Amino acid sequence: MSGKIFYRERRKTAEGAKQARYMVVAVADVNLKVFGKHLRMSEMQAIAEGVGAELVALPRGPKHEGGEEDDE
Repeated sequence: MSGKIFYRERRKTAEGAKQARYMVVAVADVNLKVFGKHLRMSEMQAIAEGVGAELVALPRGPKHEGGEEDDE
């Protein structure tokens, strides 16, 4: 069984900004240490391919289904 890398999209990124948009939240069944705080999708895909893991996007909660408003 291959491992899984769970990630989510960052909350505070501007549309079109050249910032890394994703954050690794958890890793299962993979011997992996992640030192970067925010990653680009291409970086995560390369890491997943290198360790033989599957990328799993975490869904947003029902509070955030309608819009992009954040109270934080």
